[in-house]
Amino acid sequence: MSELLTREEYAAIAAELNFPTDAFIDGAFRPAESGRTIETRNPATGELLGKLAACGAEDVDLAVRRAREAFDRGDWSRMHPGDRKRVMVRLCKLMQRNRRELAVLESLDSGKPIRDCAEADVPETIQCILWHAEAIDKIYDESAPVGDDAMAMIVREPIGVVGAVLPWNFPLMMLAWKLGPSLAAGNSVIVKPAEQTSMTALRVAELAHEAGVPRGVFNVITGDGPGTGEPLGRHPDVDMISFTGSTDIGRAFLRYSSESNLKKVVLECGGKNPCVVLEDAEDLDLAADHVLNAAFWNMGENCSANSRLIVHERVKEALVERILARAREWRTGDPLDPANHLGAMIDRGHYDKVCAYIESAQKEGLKAILGGGVEADGDGLFIHPTIFADVEPAATIAREEIFGPVLAMITVRSTEQAIAVANDTPYGLAASVFTRDIKRALRAARAIRAGTVTINCYGEGDITTPFGGYKQSGFGGRDNSLHAHDQYTEMKTIWIDLADRGVGESLD
Repeated sequence: MSELLTREEYAAIAAELNFPTDAFIDGAFRPAESGRTIETRNPATGELLGKLAACGAEDVDLAVRRAREAFDRGDWSRMHPGDRKRVMVRLCKLMQRNRRELAVLESLDSGKPIRDCAEADVPETIQCILWHAEAIDKIYDESAPVGDDAMAMIVREPIGVVGAVLPWNFPLMMLAWKLGPSLAAGNSVIVKPAEQTSMTALRVAELAHEAGVPRGVFNVITGDGPGTGEPLGRHPDVDMISFTGSTDIGRAFLRYSSESNLKKVVLECGGKNPCVVLEDAEDLDLAADHVLNAAFWNMGENCSANSRLIVHERVKEALVERILARAREWRTGDPLDPANHLGAMIDRGHYDKVCAYIESAQKEGLKAILGGGVEADGDGLFIHPTIFADVEPAATIAREEIFGPVLAMITVRSTEQAIAVANDTPYGLAASVFTRDIKRALRAARAIRAGTVTINCYGEGDITTPFGGYKQSGFGGRDNSLHAHDQYTEMKTIWIDLADRGVGESLD
C-alpha cells in the first residue's frame, strides 16, 4: 500500500503536471489529422485540463497500419519471451518511479479520490502488468496424445493487432487488464481510452516507449465513440477487440465485427450485482463494512458494485443500524484530499443520469434512509451515498444499472427467495453471500448465475482469478489470470507424421 501524502503535497504535484493531449502513434505524440480536439475537464472543479486530439477514421487507419507493420517486423511479436518480459518489467519500474504523478493525473482526470488512486489503482496497475510479464516465459504449449506414429503440437501465437477499448471508471486498471496479457503474448495494441479519461493511458504509452517497447507496438488514439471507437471496431485489419463498458456499446462492437472481418470480440459489460445477507450471517459488523464498500467504492461507478442488498427479514434491522452508523465515515468531497473516500461523478451527463434515478425513486414513494441529496457542490459533480429501503425487486432502481452511489435494499423471507431475487436480472457479473453455514454458502454460490461470487466478503478475486460475467455482463472471454492470455492468441495445431513406411508406400 502506498503512503498517502497531504492535500497540499498532492496539490503541489498537480500544479507541476504536464497534461498529455495528443494521440500516441508509432512511438510519438501527434495531433489528430483533422486538427479537431475535445475538452477534458476535472469533474470535481469543472476546470479545463486540456484539449485532447479528436482522432477520426484517418488516425485509426494510421494507427492500425503502424501496428500491423510493427507486428510483421517481428521486433516485438517474435522477440524472445525473456526479452519481452524484461522490457515490460522496465515499464513497471518506470511506472513505480512515476506513481505519484500517475495517481494525481488519474484523480484530476476522473474525479476519483486520491486515496484510491494512490493506494489501489496505481499499485494494482503496476502489479497486473508485472504479473503478466513474469508469466511470459512460464506458459508452455502442449503436445497431444496421438500415439507413436505422429506428433501433434498445440501452439499459441499472438493474434496480431488488438484494439483495447477502455471505460472511464478505472482508466489505469482497465488499461493494465488488457495491456498486460496482450503485450505479453506479442501483439501490437491500439488503446482507445474513454474520452473523459485519456491522459494516464497517454502517459503510460510514453513510459512504455522509454522502457523499450518498439514503435508501433503500443498506440493510444483519443476521441469519442462514433469518431474513434467505431472506426476501430469496424477496421478490417484489426484482429481483435477487447472492450469494457456498457452492455449496449458491447452489442455495437459485436455488430461492427459481424459487418467487417469477424474479428474476435471480448466484452466485459454491465452488472446489477446482488449482496445476499442471510439470517445466519456470522458477523453483521463485517457484513455492514462490506455492504458499504461494495455499493459506494469508486462512487458506485463500478461494474461489479453490489447495488442490490438482499437481506433476510430477521437481520434487516440490525444490519441497517450498523450500515447507517458506518456510513458517516464515507466522506464525499475534494478528490485530492486523502480524507475523502468519495469523489465526483465523471461528467455532467452521468451526474444528471444518477440524479434522475434518485429523483424518480423518490417520486415513486421509495424511502431514502441515507442521502438522497442531488445538489452539486459548486462546479463539482458530487452525489452523497444514498440507500433506499423496502424496495420491490421490480422497481427501476433494483433492475437498471445506475452506476452511482445508490443502493436498493430488498427484504426476503428465505434463502430460496434470496437466490431467486439475486438471479432475477439480465446481468451476471458478480455477487456476494453472507452466511456462517459453509454448505449453504457454497450452494448459494453455485446457484447464483454470476462470474464471481464472494462468500462473507466483497471483492473481485485477484490477478490470479478470471473476471467476467454471465448473461449480458460478458462475452467471449475473461480478464485476469492465465486465462486472459489465451484470448489474445490464436491456437494452432502442427501435425507431424512419424510413421515408419517403406519406400513408395502410400500415405493413404
